[in-house]
Amino acid sequence: MRLTACAAFLVAGCAKPFQHGEDVDAGSPSFSTEIHASPKLTSIESAETDGLGRPVRVACVTCHGVRDAGAGFPENAAVLKDFHAGLSVAHGALSCKACHVDRHGGPPMLRLATGEELATSDAIRLCAQCHGPKYQDYLHGSHGGMNGYWDLGRGPRLRNHCVDCHDPHVPKYQPSRPVLPPKDRFVTPAPVGSHHG
Repeated sequence: MRLTACAAFLVAGCAKPFQHGEDVDAGSPSFSTEIHASPKLTSIESAETDGLGRPVRVACVTCHGVRDAGAGFPENAAVLKDFHAGLSVAHGALSCKACHVDRHGGPPMLRLATGEELATSDAIRLCAQCHGPKYQDYLHGSHGGMNGYWDLGRGPRLRNHCVDCHDPHVPKYQPSRPVLPPKDRFVTPAPVGSHHG
């Protein structure tokens, strides 16, 4: 009975399928959507860990504020030196210069296949040029995750950036570590060796 009601709802045209290139926010939303400014766009993991065992991130400008970063990119990561030595890169057969602008002076920049330069904060456009179907899914809200409201008439939305889930140098989704649920202080744990339930 409930399924029949849902089918009738869809047939009546209340649920409109998305068309190619159409955004879920095509109406007149009251609130805005922001894209998370991931620290991965402006920093890199170091070999050091913090007190919780998480890698310590180092801002790019720590070194590149006083040292030019934009020239002499190698053809592959195996020959990287200094701080970036040992950087893992598994992103097809792309060389560093496929995404990074290779020139002296100025802040570190990215580049599209057309040669147009992008700030690192615009990396989604760089991802989208090769991963169009995923980008369309992202625009439709079926890929990428978010916090906030689906209905922008009710509240703002914060969308994840591509690099929140995918390392741009090794974009294959990495397995996550499961964590134990929080302990309930009102539940006494069963003695070891006893059967619970």
